[in-house]
Amino acid sequence: MFQNIKVRTLIATVITLAAVYCFLPTLYPSLPASVKPYFPSNRIHLGLDLQGGMHLVLEVDTDKALEGTVERLANAVRDGLMEKRVRFRSVERRPDNTIAVELPNREARADLEKVLSDQFPDLEIQSAEAAEGREKISLRFREKRIADIRKTTLDQSLETIRNRVDQFGVTEPEIIPQGDDRILIQLPGIKDPKRAIDLIGRTALLEFKLVDEEHGLEEALRGNVPAGSVLMKGSREKAEGTGTRRDTMYLLKERTLLTGQSLENAQVKISDRFGEPYVAIKFNTQGAKDFDRITGENVNKRLAIILDGAVYSAPVIKERISGGDAQVTGAFTMEEARDLAIVLRAGSLPAPVRVLEQRSVGPSLGQDSIDKGILSTIIGALLVFVFIVIYYRWSGVVACIALLLNLVLLLGAMALFDATLTLPGIAGIVLTVGMAVDANVLIFERTREELRAGKTPRAAIEAGYAKAFVTIFDSNVTTLLAAVFLFQFGSGPVKGFAVTLTIGLVVSMFTAIFVTRIIFDSFTWTRKIEKLSI
Repeated sequence: MFQNIKVRTLIATVITLAAVYCFLPTLYPSLPASVKPYFPSNRIHLGLDLQGGMHLVLEVDTDKALEGTVERLANAVRDGLMEKRVRFRSVERRPDNTIAVELPNREARADLEKVLSDQFPDLEIQSAEAAEGREKISLRFREKRIADIRKTTLDQSLETIRNRVDQFGVTEPEIIPQGDDRILIQLPGIKDPKRAIDLIGRTALLEFKLVDEEHGLEEALRGNVPAGSVLMKGSREKAEGTGTRRDTMYLLKERTLLTGQSLENAQVKISDRFGEPYVAIKFNTQGAKDFDRITGENVNKRLAIILDGAVYSAPVIKERISGGDAQVTGAFTMEEARDLAIVLRAGSLPAPVRVLEQRSVGPSLGQDSIDKGILSTIIGALLVFVFIVIYYRWSGVVACIALLLNLVLLLGAMALFDATLTLPGIAGIVLTVGMAVDANVLIFERTREELRAGKTPRAAIEAGYAKAFVTIFDSNVTTLLAAVFLFQFGSGPVKGFAVTLTIGLVVSMFTAIFVTRIIFDSFTWTRKIEKLSI
């Protein structure tokens, strides 16, 4: 039996030292460089409410995404009718996101229906009417397809924003969907909220269009924009010699030759000539072929590079550009160039987003929460210590030792799992303190009953632990199941509470049953005490 106690003591000691080892990088973030490689990189991260940072709720404009999808589909229907040589007068998208098709006669309707069934199964005929020998037909998306488009738009926006935040370098961000068109974002440690909002909310739609050099810009500015062209504002460029920013207008061909969907990478580089940062972009295989063809067909013409409806530059194509490399210039600061590279790498949002709610938590408020959380834990633990020692005497001291060990193991396990500590998480730690003592109370009361029945201290302890174990295990498992559901379906703060509660339950089972039993067995088997202080 004594040998068994040694083995159990060794196990408890190794686990305790491992917890201290895992927790040290969190307790002392500035470890000496000579020893830092020997410690784990995992540590306990502070949540938004403790570290400070930014809370955002974004609304995704899924209606805009639906408009764009219907517009592209209208063009596809037009191309499909032309390919099958079906006669039609017009195909256009209406403001209510239906597609109006005008046919020259009723006989062409059968051909239209065949094209729809073969190529466009998601479209259905909403209405049809005959007027002056012509057939006017209204097409619409099926309801299931509309729901799919909205959901896909939200999912793509979520993934794009997550990619941008990851590249921005935020530790432990919380990015989750809310409802059908909203995204909740929590960014701990953010010190520049405006930059973060600009980075997250930017649509980042990159387009390449030719500059319309056949018509005059001045005439277009007076309102006479030629068909097939569009007026577009340039980014605010620096005027030569003054350093101030000025607006520039461009007359562009309406047709988009290439988009950012063909990008493979985007990096910040420094210009050799002017020493200014620019964004070097590289196209994927198909994009490189398209860019090679576009530049080859338009030598000596100006190609505008457009981001979110603003022209960043419009250089002259001097020769065919092969290899798929291009540059985006625009008198950037280094920070602007980095952020532009991030959003281009992460991809464009499928729809515009709007900030519905924005809150910032200052670091001082977070530190105040930490101080109060630590104080509440200490006060709660001290009150439990005083009560348990007064009520159970020396056995209560054993429970207090287990309780201190419980906190050490809990913090070590949280650091090992790279957990995030929030204010509700601190509440979970306080609750764990109470639940850890609760297990010892059950054991001690069972042991008292056995002592009153006339058993020896050794037999009473064995019976007390054996009979209390089932009750302790049952109560902890049911609480653990509740914590798992809280983690699965809860939001950020609720998840923080669930994490600390789950780890605390597992650790309290170990300390309350395994560790305290070692101490009691050591006294009853090696010192052979005849009276138990309980």
